[in-house]
Amino acid sequence: MPGSKMSLLLAVVLLLSVLLLTGATPEMDPYKILGVTRSASQAEIKKVYKRLAKEWHPDKNKNPGAEDMFIKITKSYEILSSEEKRANYDRYGQTDDTQPYGSGRYSHRHDNFYFDESFFNFPFNSKNHREFADSKYTLNFNQYINDVVPDSYKRPYLIKITSDWCFSCIHIEPVWKEVVQEMETLGVGIGVVDVGYERRLANYLGAHRTPSLLGVINGKVTFFHYAVAKEHLRQFVEDLLPQRLVERVTDKNDLQFLNSWHQLNKPHVLLFDQVPAVPLLYKLTAFAYKDYLQFGYVDQGLSETADLQKQFNINTYAPTMLVFKESTEKPADIIQAKGMKKQIIDEFMSNNKFLLAPRLVNQKLFNELCPVKQFHRRRKYCVLLITRDEETFTFGNQAFLLFASTNTKEVVRFAYVYQQLQQPLCDILMQNKDGAQSPPQVVILERRNAAGKAFFKPVTAWNGSEEDKQSLLEELERLQKDPSILVHDAILPDLNNEFASMFVIRWIYACYDYLSEVMDDILHNNWREMMPLLSLIFSALFILFGTVVIQAFSDSSEDKQTKPKTKDGTKAENGSPETATSSRPPKKNFVEVTELTDITYMSNLVKLRPGHMNVVLVLTDASKNILLSKFAKEVYSFTGSLTLHFSFLNIDKHSEWMNMLLEYAHNAMQMDADEDDGGHHKMDYTGYVLALNGHKKYLCLFKPVYTGEDLDSKSSEDEGGASGGRSRSRSRDDHPPRKSNRSRSISTLQIHHKLDRLGLWMERLMEGTLPRYYISAWPGLDKITPCK
Repeated sequence: MPGSKMSLLLAVVLLLSVLLLTGATPEMDPYKILGVTRSASQAEIKKVYKRLAKEWHPDKNKNPGAEDMFIKITKSYEILSSEEKRANYDRYGQTDDTQPYGSGRYSHRHDNFYFDESFFNFPFNSKNHREFADSKYTLNFNQYINDVVPDSYKRPYLIKITSDWCFSCIHIEPVWKEVVQEMETLGVGIGVVDVGYERRLANYLGAHRTPSLLGVINGKVTFFHYAVAKEHLRQFVEDLLPQRLVERVTDKNDLQFLNSWHQLNKPHVLLFDQVPAVPLLYKLTAFAYKDYLQFGYVDQGLSETADLQKQFNINTYAPTMLVFKESTEKPADIIQAKGMKKQIIDEFMSNNKFLLAPRLVNQKLFNELCPVKQFHRRRKYCVLLITRDEETFTFGNQAFLLFASTNTKEVVRFAYVYQQLQQPLCDILMQNKDGAQSPPQVVILERRNAAGKAFFKPVTAWNGSEEDKQSLLEELERLQKDPSILVHDAILPDLNNEFASMFVIRWIYACYDYLSEVMDDILHNNWREMMPLLSLIFSALFILFGTVVIQAFSDSSEDKQTKPKTKDGTKAENGSPETATSSRPPKKNFVEVTELTDITYMSNLVKLRPGHMNVVLVLTDASKNILLSKFAKEVYSFTGSLTLHFSFLNIDKHSEWMNMLLEYAHNAMQMDADEDDGGHHKMDYTGYVLALNGHKKYLCLFKPVYTGEDLDSKSSEDEGGASGGRSRSRSRDDHPPRKSNRSRSISTLQIHHKLDRLGLWMERLMEGTLPRYYISAWPGLDKITPCK
């Protein structure tokens, strides 16, 4: 028995050894196959691969193992030429053939133990899922910024946001796979972002849940909000494209469409097809080549396109594509196929990107038409006609175009430029130092570096004659034999962008697209992505609303602020107590005093806001400087009030208005009449101050007084009470001689003493204890008193 047990144990050990040896087949080492070290550069790897591929190619090497070796060499190069696959192999020692999920990050190796997650057969970690979704289309942040965003200006991208533990992602996977296979053949970019590994990119895109589908075009992200169905996703990709890519062409607008080549400086493409809607493949092509070609679509099923089909002999059984350049009667190129593929269309478009003789309108077009010389065998020469956009030069321009169409060569490109639009370039090529307009001229040039250096030679003055054509043809033949005939060299300036004026139109279109996107996000409640914009809008509305409300409450409370407090039981004439506001400190270190003229009359008086008053100083040209300085000192402490405004009135210009105002104020006129000696003496209003309330139509009056030795003549404050006015009247009646002496003393007052009591008068004005003289209406200030 012990012997049999020992033999059984040895048999088990032997069987396990055989199984281990069978399963431990060494993996393919791409470094050994190619014979390079792990530190080899991409250039070295490529060089070795080319040599080994030629050596082991089955057509050249008849060795029985040549085909297997050639396959190993090719697979090794695929691994080492990709930085991602190479790093994956260096880290985990695995290739795509030995890796269950297409990427080393989805499997784990601890020392020499390999843990295969597929052993548990989780559906979200299945092999088919990972091979399809992540190995080929996975995006990281740098790839998105450096590759996807720039490429989105040529084609749209459809991106799926997913994660390892996303159970909902399983349900959309069949539809997603079918859509990807269709869209990729049409030229749509595909991407997959795994939130578990690219959280930064997901946050950058604004994707905060899985699964999410979004589109990227022109660097702008748009989310998909509908049910995940093939038709919906196809329509979503089509809606990403601008709406004005393809123009509908019929018998009515065909000439207008084709004749716009001169204005747009582009060839025009017409697609004839039976379907009423423009095919998505054609729209994607139009978006990719929108900077080079103008696209139109002709629906063959419409009766309005019958003449077009007959004119160009269009076959109704297969889609037909025509390219028109300078000639609108005959297409420059044509392609017809029942099932047009993207590769065929791209090749067709690339061969017809430019007119036969396009106009240089910007630096980008100049760089593509006249590229910088890179190798000796890749010389590119530009034959440039410098002309003008005037009717007298039409014949010469047409002759140059005809010459270009009959002398098409791969190494020579023809173009023309308008001298008045590209003056700096033309001055250098024509060697024109004074900047004057020169006759048309043909120049041959070759660009040498990206800094603008070029060799050139002015060939001949051009008027389109046969002699000019023959001379240009001879120069081109000499150029093919001897490139050194380009004897001049210069640094060419960058060209002006002649289509820069179209920026406003593009900006309007961009605003329209942006508003459409905002409305779409609002309708679909995509609040997380809309939060920054909504926060900005509500902040602006809050600030605006708050300002309006504060201003409204301020205006409504101004009347209450101007009503002074009751003082010693006295009240104003309207019986309501008022609050003094003179305690408010001044806001500025100066006094703003404006002149009351016919221009400022309405805003500073007639339409003055309720509760506001305008304090007006009356002066003359001679006393203006002195009185204004004194006036500013007296009223400075009251400038902190929000309801007071300060002005001055030139009595030399508006004495009639002053007289009319005092006539309207009967009480004031009564006081003035007492001092006017029966009207025999003309009143001097210099130094008078009027407090005018434009809303309630009343005024308070300050009259200058003498503050010298006669201390009993304090009549400034007497203007503040009616009783004081009556006592002065009685005093004047009792002593008429004294009145005449006092009038003469007032007339001899020094000007700067006239406003000595103005500060006290202003305090009583703020208290509301001054008498108010009401008027029925403010007199007009549209007349200027003539000088006598």
